[in-house]
Amino acid sequence: MLKNRVKELRARNNFTQSDLGKLVGVTRQTIAFIEKGEFSPSITLALKLSKELKEPLEQIFWLEEEIR
Repeated sequence: MLKNRVKELRARNNFTQSDLGKLVGVTRQTIAFIEKGEFSPSITLALKLSKELKEPLEQIFWLEEEIR
């Protein structure tokens, strides 16, 4: 499962979901789904988020290891 820090970093940068969505070219709903882990962004979108949130990609997104 893909985990992320988008909500935390968005708040740190004083962006609303709508603000961040406009900056990266998606809707507020898409940002909400990403934050909740219900949507995995494309590489292009992830790179745009990295740029706007001013964090390296690997500091925003990571894979959670599944326990078997």
